[in-house]
Amino acid sequence: MSVNRLIYLPLGGAGEIGMNCYVYGYGPEGRERLIVVDLGVTFPDMDGSPGVDLIMADVSWLEARADRIDGIFITHAHEDHIGALGLLWPKLKSKVYARRFTATIGRLKLDEMGLPLDIITTVEPRPSIIQAGPFDVQFVPVSHSIPEASALVIDTPAGRVFHSADFKIDHNPVVGEPWDDEAIKAIAEERPIKALMCDSTNVFSTHPGRSESTLGTALRELISSRGGMVVATTFGSNVARLKTLAEAARASDRSICVLGRSMRRMLSASEETGVLTGFPRLVSPEEAQDIPRGNLMLLVTGSQGERRAASAQLSRGKYLGLQMKEGDTFLFSSKVIPGNERGVLKIMNAFSELGVDVVDDCNGLYHVSGHANRPDLEHVHRLLLPDMLIPMHGEHRHLREHARIATESGIASEVVTNGMMMDLTGEMPQVAEYIETGRLYLDGNVLIGAMDGVVRDRIRMALNGHAMVTVILDESDEPLGEAWVELSGLPEVGRGERNLAETLEGDLSAYLETAGAKVLRDDAKLDEALRRIVRQVSMEEIGKKPEVTVVVSRLQAE
Repeated sequence: MSVNRLIYLPLGGAGEIGMNCYVYGYGPEGRERLIVVDLGVTFPDMDGSPGVDLIMADVSWLEARADRIDGIFITHAHEDHIGALGLLWPKLKSKVYARRFTATIGRLKLDEMGLPLDIITTVEPRPSIIQAGPFDVQFVPVSHSIPEASALVIDTPAGRVFHSADFKIDHNPVVGEPWDDEAIKAIAEERPIKALMCDSTNVFSTHPGRSESTLGTALRELISSRGGMVVATTFGSNVARLKTLAEAARASDRSICVLGRSMRRMLSASEETGVLTGFPRLVSPEEAQDIPRGNLMLLVTGSQGERRAASAQLSRGKYLGLQMKEGDTFLFSSKVIPGNERGVLKIMNAFSELGVDVVDDCNGLYHVSGHANRPDLEHVHRLLLPDMLIPMHGEHRHLREHARIATESGIASEVVTNGMMMDLTGEMPQVAEYIETGRLYLDGNVLIGAMDGVVRDRIRMALNGHAMVTVILDESDEPLGEAWVELSGLPEVGRGERNLAETLEGDLSAYLETAGAKVLRDDAKLDEALRRIVRQVSMEEIGKKPEVTVVVSRLQAE
């Protein structure tokens, strides 16, 4: 008789920040029924993934077991938790559950991909229960930097799991539901918590987190003290911050204009679902052009330096008829996510060159995090008193530190990264298996594997340049004319001011004149020989070995 077990498997989000995708399973080994928590994305960079649009977890392991998936649960509408829904759902084809605001954003993503909107079932928060195979799941309201964020209570025959998702302790979040100690404590009193999967993002921040409501006074003072136009950027999904900024603008007699599709979409969804009320009236970009600069504030996308977002567009000149001038102020009411520093600094310097005053978050004066700091995490540990704690949503150093804190307080803990399948059935988390995990890239409108070689070749061409060699052979496999070379991403001249393409063509043609019939008849051998010559000559001339494409055309006798 097979013994049932409870398993936990992160496919993304454990050992990194972003790309969240977690799997829970219950049943006999190898035949467990499964649920999926979140299908998120992370964003590419030009160094490691040039030209890529989005990065998400490789769900091949799940796809091979799609008939065992009893539900997909989306905790909130941040891109790193919902961004891959429309792209990965066709591989999994299971019912999706989300609360109203998150479901609204999810349906927009499904609509963009031409998928049916009834894939998503809108659910109510705890005490409402969703039955998915052997799992009973409840959505627990928590505070975060987006409306209707939820933790999950996952009940199984092997015990109760609390999946925190992203959260902070905020008793007055401006928009959305406040943190409720008593409601969280009641969950553990109702049934002991076997395992707590917990957000680790801010584990190194040693001071208690601050409420979103503490920013209003400082933002009002800043905006009212400025004479020109004020432009502010923050995360488009941080609806509470947008409301605080807008109210500060109105208190300074400024009209408000929103630039950026994602920000407008979040505001629209928030009002449509009733989570946002009393937002000041907005003016269109056309109307904004006729308003005196001292009476205008723009709320714009692009807080992380995104090249095509409104912030970057404004830094390069006019955007939708609006432009920044000397004496204006640009406010980053946001924290720079590690890895985005270069893009943000580029925008800051571009504004500075225009004479614009750039203001950053000033060590928290104009921004608070949406994640729990260390004292808040320890407070949640005490509220829930779990048998074991598995840190998630963090880089490896975050997970390791969080596990150390839990262990020192007497809670069994383990550092679990993507691909580590854990058996949670016993008193201690045990590694059950290592699953091969990877990443999928959205490249244009096609999904490719990170190891498929497409991006690797793109990087090699970017680093080394490219040479295309064309050779024509007649019916008797003799060269017809000389070889010719087209270069991309390489200097035109090499040593001694010699034209590189002409130098290559000369050496290739000289080789073709002396090459034996055996080589000329064999495309593979000819390709290898010409490629080697191009790389050797290029190394001598310019100190680089380019990527080489050889095209051999053979004329056929009539």
